[in-house]
Amino acid sequence: MGIPAGAGRLLGSGRTADVYALGDRDGHDGLGDGSGGEWVLRRYRDGYGDAPAEAAVMEYVRGHGYPVPRVRAADARPRTDLVMERLYGPTVVEALAAGQLTAGEAGLALARLLRDLHAIPARRSTDPAVRVLHLDLHPENVLLTSAGPMVIDWANTDEGPPGRDWSMSAVIVAQVAVDDDPRAPLAEEMLSALLADCPDPALLTGPNGGLGWATGQRAANPTMSPHEVELLGETGELIRRLLA
Repeated sequence: MGIPAGAGRLLGSGRTADVYALGDRDGHDGLGDGSGGEWVLRRYRDGYGDAPAEAAVMEYVRGHGYPVPRVRAADARPRTDLVMERLYGPTVVEALAAGQLTAGEAGLALARLLRDLHAIPARRSTDPAVRVLHLDLHPENVLLTSAGPMVIDWANTDEGPPGRDWSMSAVIVAQVAVDDDPRAPLAEEMLSALLADCPDPALLTGPNGGLGWATGQRAANPTMSPHEVELLGETGELIRRLLA
């Protein structure tokens, strides 16, 4: 599948997608619709992703004031392609490495973004206990822009109980915290701050908590390495200890 006219250099690649520049700072985006502005193309690989569904959720939460990039007419493109506003600024991980914020501040920022997201009513469900979930909200999916933190990568978004979102974010950070990784102490400090700002530990570890669900989802994720899956038992123990 070729890159659309006007596509520029490859900006980055993740486990499931590549991101390309579209256009320039003069507002020429090469897409031919005359709207101008700076945009990027995220193209999923190997049949992963549903760009129109992802775009619909992003526009919905953006309409409620949640910080996400603008998106463009995903229904007019292959389901693998999502064109969105280009953002400038470091990820939370990059900001930590540069000393621009502490691990505790990073954890509190994640918690605040989860709280704000779960204040938005579900888009489809009429159950008042159900909310829009990101389900991949971690430090590499938050960009610190001049307008404030912006949440990207909504590929896993769904609706459900908020405990699943809190649990998934906690598990992702905890996988770094329990690993043989130089970032492990920072990750544990971030995790501790995240969990300390959770409105109710039962969201994760209660009878209907999301921790078991999140651990199972990570274990079944085909992008996880065998080593990452092996760490999941320790992540659960660390999260329970920090919540105790």
